[in-house]
Amino acid sequence: GYGAQNIVKQGISQVPEGRRIFANMTVLENLELGAYIRKDKKGIADDMGNVFKRFPRLAERKSQIAGTLSGGEQQMLAMGRALMSRPRLLLLDEPSMGLAPLLVK
Repeated sequence: GYGAQNIVKQGISQVPEGRRIFANMTVLENLELGAYIRKDKKGIADDMGNVFKRFPRLAERKSQIAGTLSGGEQQMLAMGRALMSRPRLLLLDEPSMGLAPLLVK
């Protein structure tokens, strides 16, 4: 099988069905883990800003423990974490599960 590091190096990131966030960590820590192999601090900060712009609810809850988020918020977090690796290809399994219809649009 492929380890997460190998997948990221190939430019692929996945948002699995069921979200699979790190429930005992904060929103911010989950997002930082999405960029764990990156070394470009400014790029990481810029991408974090873009995730918070795309999902403002995550910015409001960045210090909150991820397991206490609603299902839709956890889905946003899983997508944001995947985007933090700057993938060339983003694989989404049931991406709209738990999200408000307006956000899906």
